[in-house]
Amino acid sequence: MQLWVARLFGTAASQMMLVAIGWHMYELTGSAWDLGLVGLYQFVPALLLALLAGHVVDRHHRGRIVAVCFAVQGSVALALLFAVLHKNDTRGLLLGLSLVLGAVRAFQMPAQQALTPLLVPPLLLSRAMAFSSAGMQGAIIGGPALGGLLFVAGMAVVYGASVLCFVVACVLVLRLRYDHAPAAKEPVTLATVFAGVSFIWRRKPVLGAVSLDLFAVLLGGAVALLPIYAKDILHTGPWGLGLLRSAPAVGALVMSIALTRRPVERNVGRTLLLAVGAFGLCMVVFGLSKSFFVSLVALAVSGGADMVNVVIRQTLVQLETPDAMRGRVSAVNSIFIGASNQLGEFESGATAALLGPVGSVVLGGVGTMLVALTWFRLFPSLAQRDRLVVAAPAAARN
Repeated sequence: MQLWVARLFGTAASQMMLVAIGWHMYELTGSAWDLGLVGLYQFVPALLLALLAGHVVDRHHRGRIVAVCFAVQGSVALALLFAVLHKNDTRGLLLGLSLVLGAVRAFQMPAQQALTPLLVPPLLLSRAMAFSSAGMQGAIIGGPALGGLLFVAGMAVVYGASVLCFVVACVLVLRLRYDHAPAAKEPVTLATVFAGVSFIWRRKPVLGAVSLDLFAVLLGGAVALLPIYAKDILHTGPWGLGLLRSAPAVGALVMSIALTRRPVERNVGRTLLLAVGAFGLCMVVFGLSKSFFVSLVALAVSGGADMVNVVIRQTLVQLETPDAMRGRVSAVNSIFIGASNQLGEFESGATAALLGPVGSVVLGGVGTMLVALTWFRLFPSLAQRDRLVVAAPAAARN
């Protein structure tokens, strides 16, 4: 529970800061391209450091790694706070600090993912993932919404609130206690660093699950364009942006609560692919909508569909991976997640600069649906997967 509360504060702080950076950049430059660059600058260091980060996570105390990551993000928020107060906020500063955030998340994501299975038995992992996601989605809802409201008092207040939340998260993780078995001392080689890549490549259901998120959300993500929709298409201000950012999390929260009570137990592969297709359809509806209410509903439903994807995919990856490899496998998984989010933001900004925001979102939604259909044929072992936990043969149990 202590880890759950820490992630709650950390996620809320991160979401407030991301909303602030997006609005901050758009106010400074008024450029969709620069909004996309914020995502790209977060993705590049995460990509370059991911495999090294996975190796570090498998060799060191995972809880302490997460605490350090919260502390560094709090320092970024503090730097932004001072920049606003002293009127030194520039496009270059926002992009530079985005690089720092990307580097931090290269370590935070695999550390958090690899830590959870140490605290939960395998048969309860799916429910635990859903429960954890419920808390995270609550923070994702509250973070942007609170950030939007705090904008009324000024951008500095948003960054200040983020600093306080990161401090709380860091302290809670440092107080966390669990059995930590030091990893065997083995030389660092290319083989050990790339072991996560080899592991995923050999297990096609895992490869299909993690690559699905990359190609689907890479095309279907519209988060980077929400400031444009809020200001120029739906004609709302920062409060509207906060609600739009929170809407997917509302749907995800409802779905995560449902999955906590009734997890997906049969036909998990087919359910995963259908959920991704539904996400793409929601993006098409959102892209074409001129109504603020319809846009909120479309984003909320997309969040629910994405939550089904997240819970099934992350549970499958963790259950298929031995603990000694979880950091490195989670690091590779974080590359795909990061690409689908940060690189997806860059793709959205770039295509919006060429096609306009509506064309970018609609084209991405159609592409996401096509990806889901294609994965049925490319990864039949994933599409035909019936259960998350595969029962051992009777002979093995006796």
